[in-house]
Amino acid sequence: MAAPVGSGKMTWHEELATLVGDTGIRYPPGDVTDHNLNGHSLNGDTVKGEAYFGYGEEKDGGEEENWKDQIKGFVESTAEMMRELGRGCWDIAKQSIEGAEESEMVKKMRGPLSEVGEKLSFLNEYLPEDKEPVHAWPVVISVFLIAFLALNIGNSTNNTSSPIPPPKKIYISPPSATRIQLPDGRFLSYHSQGVQSESARFNLIAPHSFLSSRFSGIPGVREALLEEFGVRLITYDLPGFGESDPHPLRDLNTSAFDMLYLADSLKIADKFWVVGYSGGGVHAWAALRYIPDRLAGVAMFAPMVNPYDESMSKEEKRKTWEKWTTKRKFMYILARKFPSLLPFFYKRTFLSGSQGLPEDWLSLSLPQKDKLLTEDPKFLEFWNKDVAESVRQGNSKPFVEEAVIQVSDWGFSLSDIQVHKQKEGKGGFFAWVKSLFSPVEKEWAGFLGPIHVWQGMDDNVVPPSMTEYVRRVVPGATVNRLIGEGHFSYFCFCDECHRQIFSTLFGIPQGSLVKSQENELGEEVGIELREDRIVEDLTEDERILEDVIRERVSE
Repeated sequence: MAAPVGSGKMTWHEELATLVGDTGIRYPPGDVTDHNLNGHSLNGDTVKGEAYFGYGEEKDGGEEENWKDQIKGFVESTAEMMRELGRGCWDIAKQSIEGAEESEMVKKMRGPLSEVGEKLSFLNEYLPEDKEPVHAWPVVISVFLIAFLALNIGNSTNNTSSPIPPPKKIYISPPSATRIQLPDGRFLSYHSQGVQSESARFNLIAPHSFLSSRFSGIPGVREALLEEFGVRLITYDLPGFGESDPHPLRDLNTSAFDMLYLADSLKIADKFWVVGYSGGGVHAWAALRYIPDRLAGVAMFAPMVNPYDESMSKEEKRKTWEKWTTKRKFMYILARKFPSLLPFFYKRTFLSGSQGLPEDWLSLSLPQKDKLLTEDPKFLEFWNKDVAESVRQGNSKPFVEEAVIQVSDWGFSLSDIQVHKQKEGKGGFFAWVKSLFSPVEKEWAGFLGPIHVWQGMDDNVVPPSMTEYVRRVVPGATVNRLIGEGHFSYFCFCDECHRQIFSTLFGIPQGSLVKSQENELGEEVGIELREDRIVEDLTEDERILEDVIRERVSE
């Protein structure tokens, strides 16, 4: 259809009309009504045929659709399309999985997937009781992934805006440890502080904690204080740590006997003390269980216990777990259920070859007092040296072993350390009646020496609830609650604290032993020889002691 003669450019109505053939419908001039409304006018008004059917020119003052309405319409249309797309995808997925249970792939994967499901079933305990795991876990995993992506995007944005200097590399010094050979052929490295062996009044052996070494001991303890109390402090590298050889089948029993063999090799004939700090407390508990006859006593500082121990109450477990960071909980769960995944995380933290803070490497939440200490240059120097020696061999296996030992079955419970043993007596009806009206006589069994425990009440690494559990199941333990102290603040680099510890354990300082006969007879035995004493006046015990003294003098 050609444009009207004498007109200029065609309007869009006329262009549209050229595409549509003449229908032959003609409307009379004037007002028309909408025939589809059964003869009624639209909203009571007559409708112009030209404007109503869209072929007429727009009248002046007509309302145009604004941007807000256009955006709203676009969003609604997009949402409708996405909804329809989702329905279509869901229909396709349903059709695709019909009969999938009979496929070879599903049959092969069914067994492994069921095993993984059984291992992960313990996670359902952390869901609310009214939530169905099948519906809840996909939501939890989706939220976790979204949060993970958001954190990574945030970190990348921060890195581009303010670049962080790369961390310093750890420095591993040349091998320099003193080592002994154990009965099974392994070598064990150790470090000694304080007085010499022949003049030691007290011998202390300290197994170190996780991510530590023989350099730990009692951090910051002064040599003068050790000499004042006559203390010899011996620390050693656990198997696979520092310069000690790994143990192929390591457990807490072998750990206790490594300690015993070390004492024998160093000619410690008398009983010795064990110092257990944090994760090193696990090995101190093992010594109490397996070699109690060689121990003079135990000093523990925030000692670690198994958070999965069945003898812990639900309240004690709840108070323990709620103090830990999410990442620390996750690492304990991995050590318990999937230990083979731990090297992946270790190689990206303390086994990466770079220096880092305890709060980062061990996923800790530290109180203010601990933060101030861990930021001190003196502590950082000690920490970097200790960690570097710990990871000397660059192998993740000993760290995995240590983590698994902490959360697996120890082979004993802390309630086995000290127990009441009922005296055996005659049975029968009268004995039973008597027991109803008189208390049953009991006696202690197990380790009967002193057990001292110090616990910071602001500690979030080994929460106070763990020590409360120790106090409940080990009645002979003396627990010292430290108000306002954290995990590091009391045990590390505190001269006053170290003096308080030694005074509690050993009383008044008496210095080291002197190898003169006069001091041995006067101080150790405490009896002066009297040649004119009549032997008949002596008691039997005094006579035996007199003979011993005379033999020592003659030698």
